[in-house]
Amino acid sequence: MNFVLDNSVAMCWLLADGKPTDVAYADTVLDALTTQQALVPSLWALEAANVIAKGEARGFVTEARSHAFIALLGRLNIVPDAATASHALGDTLHLARRYKLSAYDAAYLELALRTGSPLATLDADLKKAAQAAGVPPFMPR
Repeated sequence: MNFVLDNSVAMCWLLADGKPTDVAYADTVLDALTTQQALVPSLWALEAANVIAKGEARGFVTEARSHAFIALLGRLNIVPDAATASHALGDTLHLARRYKLSAYDAAYLELALRTGSPLATLDADLKKAAQAAGVPPFMPR
């Protein structure tokens, strides 16, 4: 089963911060990637790079830790969506307006709706929007 992976979950793998329940959820999502495929909007790698760069600049992670994390991401079954940009000024913008999300967060919701996939996220606003839009949360087995 495919699911949409929000960057908030993956960055929890790097930073290991947040509520214990969030860290535990992120860990189960990581485990699920051994047998399942995650879909991500094409902007996903840029979001990850931004968090990594800011985390290093603030001293939250070392460059060595970042390299190990990037290697981990490369081994996971994460598939970027080639159609993200073609939906940006239509469906994604509509969702951003309707649910008062950033366009970046709305891209995850749009992808989940378009593919009929559940959404793995730790972002409270995105969770709320997904629920309102009828997108189920990803519940790792």
